[in-house]
Amino acid sequence: MKIYTKTGDKGYTSLIGGTRVPKHHLRIESYGTIDELNSYIGLIRDQDIAVHDKDILKHIQDRLFTIGASLAADPEKSRMVIPDLHLSDIELLEHEMDEMNKVLPALKHFILPGGSIAVSYCHVARCVCRRAERIVVHLNEADVVDEKVIIYLNRLSDYLFTLARKFGFDADVAENQWIPRV
Repeated sequence: MKIYTKTGDKGYTSLIGGTRVPKHHLRIESYGTIDELNSYIGLIRDQDIAVHDKDILKHIQDRLFTIGASLAADPEKSRMVIPDLHLSDIELLEHEMDEMNKVLPALKHFILPGGSIAVSYCHVARCVCRRAERIVVHLNEADVVDEKVIIYLNRLSDYLFTLARKFGFDADVAENQWIPRV
């Protein structure tokens, strides 16, 4: 299989199902941003972090491929069986956050990103996740999107924030609290 097909040279690409759309189409923006998010999560996994966290992040990467496939499919024309999200995927993120929050100090201030490379990568991934969520919500106004995708992205950004706090806590790095000037 060749990597290049030349079919996108004029600025159009195909959705699963064969529909041709411009490369700036909201579906393309949505799954492209999911792909970007997945790459940042790969950077987090490449850090010196606990095996459990690496395993959860790999699971998340798999779910992001599932989401990407869902977003890349034309809901009216695709006949391909697309993997789907389950409520248990969302519950896993919630469970992981609950477990991390058992050891983290109470959150009393906004936190400025930074403190270590792993913490910073989590914050970058969180921001990309929020952007993906905004694009998917916008797409949902015009086309069909599985509501679990939106919920998952919302929960995933919370998970990445909590993971950033956990990495800082585990490394004994003080949180950089935002204290507004007044």
